[in-house]
Parts: sequence; structure tokens; C-alpha cells
Amino acid sequence: TKVNKMRPILLKGHERSITHIQYNTDGDLIFTASKSFSPTVWRNETGERIGTYNGHGGAVWYLDVTDDSKWLLTGSGDQTARVWEVETGKQVAQLKHTAPVRCCGWALGDRRFFTITDAVMGNTPTVQIFNFRPDDAEVDPTPIRMFTLNKSRVQHAQWVHLNQSIYTACDDGTIRVYDAETGKLTNSVSVHRGPINRINFDKYEATFVSSSKDGTAKLFDSRTLQVLKTYDTGRPINCAVISPLKDHIIIGGGESAETVTTTRLDSTQFRIRFFHKVYETEICSILGHFGTVNSVAVSPDGKSFASGAEDGYVRLHHLPEEYVANNDK
Repeated sequence: TKVNKMRPILLKGHERSITHIQYNTDGDLIFTASKSFSPTVWRNETGERIGTYNGHGGAVWYLDVTDDSKWLLTGSGDQTARVWEVETGKQVAQLKHTAPVRCCGWALGDRRFFTITDAVMGNTPTVQIFNFRPDDAEVDPTPIRMFTLNKSRVQHAQWVHLNQSIYTACDDGTIRVYDAETGKLTNSVSVHRGPINRINFDKYEATFVSSSKDGTAKLFDSRTLQVLKTYDTGRPINCAVISPLKDHIIIGGGESAETVTTTRLDSTQFRIRFFHKVYETEICSILGHFGTVNSVAVSPDGKSFASGAEDGYVRLHHLPEEYVANNDK
């Protein structure tokens, strides 16, 4: 297939492994976080580096950008979450935590956000919800809500259902849903045999796809948490996303960095794989990375995607016109 013939744009701005990639809502900017300390913003069309956000003193585990692309939220191993002005790179808020911040996210409307701390040194993961006033770029340093979660580490979380719920992906193979107002557990499902690294929703939040170390990605009904489809790669999966353009699931992963050194290195395991969302079959794969793929993001129009790996590179692919125009879903 023509997808294999694409020439990617290599985005080289991070010295260490990539942890998270995200497009803005318009799809013209790409934000990347890594274990080196400075999140970076790039132009989607050309791959040009626009700027960095300097100030963190540890690995940046996660980032999220507001719908209007004005404010960037980052969570780091330096035990802080920070808010930045996207255009200038200026830091407008720094929120100290008692443990590394593993995940963070803007609520719909961009007037509040959550942070979730890591389960390290006996700490139970804790959600804190903060108010943000975009007019004067102020964050109230006292959280409006704070609640502890299950003891297992939260790898990823997202606001869902008009900010009513927070969905969490946990390293015990369970997806847990919490009421964002009360902090009560409202639903949970354990269907993976290994840690769940990411959950990513479709644009309507009707379904989401999970990515697990057990080698499978699963498509769920987001209301009932019923498993609809399973995509089996036979290798640990770190990230899977739902294409907004086609009935395709884009998957990245591979053996973890620790086990790569003890097994025969086969860079084909780091390929990006396209599965058919309905038929669960693999359609094609794209080679390129020389390390475990940690993050995959697809543009809002579905015409490009970016992947980031342990090798420190982000590979930006603009899908060929034949793929985009082909009506065969």
C-alpha cells in the first residue's frame, strides 16, 4: 500500500525519549513532551520547531493544550504542574505537588484542569482539580477538589461526558471511572492482563481505545465500558488512537527499553501498525523508529499522524492523497 511509501518529517528537538505527543484542536500545531525537561511546539505542515517551554527540572510526563491553543498545561517528575502561554513560552503558574505529576488535562471549556500524582514511595494517586481564569491567566493555587484514587498507578486519564467523569487507565489492567464532582468510583472494568498505558476517545466520545502491555488494544463503548473489538499485536502497546477520517486504529509500542537490551533487537517490532476498526485485521505497518514507540497522535482531520519513541525522535507523517481520498473505509 501507498502508506508504506510516505517520507516522514523527522522532528529532532529532544535529547531523551518522547513521553507524549498532542495536536492542537485546529491541527496546525504539534506539542511534544519528553524525559528531557523542555516541552516543544512544532508546525504540523512543515515540521518546523516554533519554540520550547523551559523551566521544568524533571521528565515531563504529560501535556495538554486548550481548545483555543492559548494555554499549555504540563505535568512533570519534578513534582510540579505548570501552565504556559503558548505564544510567548511564558510560565504563568507553577503548582507544587508531593509526588511526580503523571497526568494532567484541561476540562471542556478550559476553565479548570486536573492533575494526577504518581504512585511512588507509598503515595496513593491523588486527583486535584484547579480553577483557571484565562482572562487574567490566574490559577487558584488551592484545588477546588481533591480525592485519592485506587492504590494502583494511573498511567493516563481524561475528562469525559461534559466534565462529569474522569476516566483513568491503571497499571493493574483496570479502567476506572470517577465522578468528577464527588470523587466516587462509578464504574470499572478489568479486561487487560497487563498495565493500561493510554486510553484515547473518538471525537464524539462514544468509544475509546485502550493500549496495554499485554499486547492488545481494545475498543470500548464509553458509556457501558463493554469491549466491542480487540486488536492483538503480540507486542506491548503503549499508545493507540482512533482515526477521525477512516475506520482505522493506529497503534505504536514494542518491547520496553529494559527488555530490548536482553532480547534480540528487531526494529520491525517498533513499526506503527494500522488496524481496521471493525474487522480487527492489520491493514499495513510503517517502519522507522529504532526504539519503543511511546506515543502516537493523529491530527483532528485524520490526514497526518505523529509518533514518538525511546530514540528521542518524533516522526511526522502526512498521509498520501490516495489514502485520504480513498472511499474504501
